[in-house]
Amino acid sequence: MSKPTVAIVGRPNVGKSTLFNRIIGGRRAIVSERPGTTRDRHFGDADWSGRRFWLVDTGGLVPGSSEPMNRAIARQVEFALDEADVILFLTDGREGVHPVDLAVAERLRKSGRPVLLAVNKLDNLENATEQYDFYKLGFGEPYGVSAAAGKGSGDLLDALVALLPERMPGEDQESIGVAVVGRPNVGKSSLVNRLLGEERHVVSPTAGTTRDAVDSVLRYHDRLFNFIDTAGLRRRSKVADDLEFYSTLRTERAVERADVCVLVVDAALGLHAQDLRIATAAWERGRALILAINKWDLIEEKDSLTARRGEEIVTEKAPFLKFVPFLYVSAVTGQRVHQLLDLILQVGEERAKRVQTAEVNKVLEDLIARNGPPQKQGEEVKLLYASQIGTSPPTIAIVSNRPLDVPEAYQRYLTNGFRAAWGFSGSPLRLKFTSRGSRKR
Repeated sequence: MSKPTVAIVGRPNVGKSTLFNRIIGGRRAIVSERPGTTRDRHFGDADWSGRRFWLVDTGGLVPGSSEPMNRAIARQVEFALDEADVILFLTDGREGVHPVDLAVAERLRKSGRPVLLAVNKLDNLENATEQYDFYKLGFGEPYGVSAAAGKGSGDLLDALVALLPERMPGEDQESIGVAVVGRPNVGKSSLVNRLLGEERHVVSPTAGTTRDAVDSVLRYHDRLFNFIDTAGLRRRSKVADDLEFYSTLRTERAVERADVCVLVVDAALGLHAQDLRIATAAWERGRALILAINKWDLIEEKDSLTARRGEEIVTEKAPFLKFVPFLYVSAVTGQRVHQLLDLILQVGEERAKRVQTAEVNKVLEDLIARNGPPQKQGEEVKLLYASQIGTSPPTIAIVSNRPLDVPEAYQRYLTNGFRAAWGFSGSPLRLKFTSRGSRKR
């Protein structure tokens, strides 16, 4: 990735996610008093004094722990340290220097990366002296902050930006937001891991391991992909725990942030009602959509028509899915996984496609000549002209003398005709019927 990377590292419950949210400028990471809430690395795009950088929120580091989840978190922190240009070492000023802080400091010294030391939870920062005890960690001046209140964050960020490497070409290149969504335990994290070529996310056979929406960045064909691996969506009636509730909320927000949504479906279980709700939500919000049918290698009795029959069943339930590409993959074996990157680029381009007004009107005229709009006696409906007024998703405005009297069936006819002419594969296509001069009014 071209932008520099800053990793927030520290023992559990020192306020890493709170500081992450403070710097990013929103509640992007789940914050809870429960230690271990942040399990994966969480990427966010930060900006300070005109300098953009990736900020990484990591799970609480417990060096030497034999507990399985602590060991998994430690592996993720190691990945973050390998990628980081600067490490922001966060400690707890209320508790003072903890033995785990000493162990973390020893590990950070071996990283060879610049380390900036911050002492959190100093709510009375103006009169605080607790930060000075942290000089013994050996990283120079400790910066006192209160992440919850925002105190001291400006001085901390000034010092942080000063440690960043020199600006590189392409640093400000925008990325394609890709939300990887689906029900719990269908292999979303495994799929993203396979694409990234490393165990970037904690993967567990226990449903619900991924609690937060986790961003990972990948460069492919000189384009940046920002993958948002989300907690599995569950029906709201089953969301009892506060973290599950916020995870569901974050998944919905991830769809809002995305340009492309990859809905991961378990091939053995098929497309369930909850999958359709997720797909519909993404489509209605104007996001490009891909269906990744995972665990295809586990389907033993299949032939060349198995996939087509399945797609026909699905599109009967949700007709809009006939405009969505299906990709049959195996995150475990890697089967067709890397085709997903090309498909994301393709549907992203379709979502951003723009058609010249003259061409739009020519196709509209041909469609009307082939099949004119239904007429009521004494109430003639005319479609006068059309133009594309927006992209992401493509939106076509059609001017009519009676815009409210164009039946839904005829709107679908026009939509299908436009798609036959220009594709828009994987992207919603919106039609807006308006009267002459209504935009001025």
